[in-house]
Order: sequence, then C-alpha cells, then structure tokens
Amino acid sequence: MTLRVLGIDPGLTRCGVGVVDVDTTRVPTLVSVHTLRSAPDAPLEQRLLLIARGIEALVDEFRPDAMAIERVFAQNNVRTVMGTAQVSGLALRAAAERDIPVALHTPSEVKAAVTGYGSADKKQVGAMVARLLGLAEVPKPADAADALALAICHAWRRGATAAPATPGQGLTPAQRAWRDAEKSVRAPRLGR
Repeated sequence: MTLRVLGIDPGLTRCGVGVVDVDTTRVPTLVSVHTLRSAPDAPLEQRLLLIARGIEALVDEFRPDAMAIERVFAQNNVRTVMGTAQVSGLALRAAAERDIPVALHTPSEVKAAVTGYGSADKKQVGAMVARLLGLAEVPKPADAADALALAICHAWRRGATAAPATPGQGLTPAQRAWRDAEKSVRAPRLGR
C-alpha cells in the first residue's frame, strides 16, 4: 500500500507544499512540489486568501492520505511567527474540511528523520531530500525542499508503510538514527 502525504512548510510570503508517495519499502517518490507566494506589500487578508486558495487547490488535486505541517515555534521575529501561524491555521482548516488526518512536526524532528541529525542546516536537509527522491538537484526555494522533508518525515514516523520483518531492516541510515534517538527519549531513566 502506498501512502500519499502532503507536507506544508507554512509561510506568508513563501509557503512550500510538497507531495510524496511512500511505498511499503519506505521509499519516497516525488509526486509534486510547489511554492505558493504572496506579495509582502499586499493587504494581509488578500495574502491569506491567496495562500488558502493555493493550499486548497493542491489538496483537492492530489488528494493526500495525510498532511504534515511544520509546527510553529517561538522566534524573536513576532511578525514571522504570526504569518507562519496564520498559514498553519489555513492548512489545518483545509485538512479538517476534507477529513484528512494532520500531524505537526517540529523542524528538529524533520531534520532528524531526513538526515539523521536534528540540528542539520537547510542545505543538508535539501541535499538529503534530493537524494531520497532521486532528484538531480535540490528543490528550490528551501521552503519547497522543507515541505518535501515534512512529508517524508511524516510517512516514516507514522509507520504507515509496512514494518520490516526484522527491526531495522530496510531502514535508511537516517531512519535508523532517528529510531535510535526516539528509543533513548522513551527509555525510562533510572536513579532520577
């Protein structure tokens, strides 16, 4: 069974949207990638409407089984956080209206899933996304690559693909590193 995941890297000026199919061997395949844009000098309500319509059109066109959205995290730039949060809300609404399950993933979760290192930079994430999807070059801008990374992360995290017969069999090095990191977080600590 193949799982189709639509990933969204929310942003008010640039919103990355990536769609991947992940099969039972956990291999991701690029379906589509887009960057929705709105002009910074346009009225906020018009910018939000433009992004909302773009997200809805892509969701309706690609009919994902699940959506993955980057979790908004605190930054020093309140304006950026507000725009990101507003666009996240639009994506959540689009999913809810269509009964599509949604998961929110932090940037470090996505980096760990795709590269095996939770503090990877955007260049490393983009390079690994291109490698995993068999692309000749990294999707640009970075928002597009990040959206694809979100979709891949979600598919792998959800275990939506068939589990290998032997634990760890069929996993990429990044997936093994992430699995091991998750185990260490979940393991009870004695003596504390």
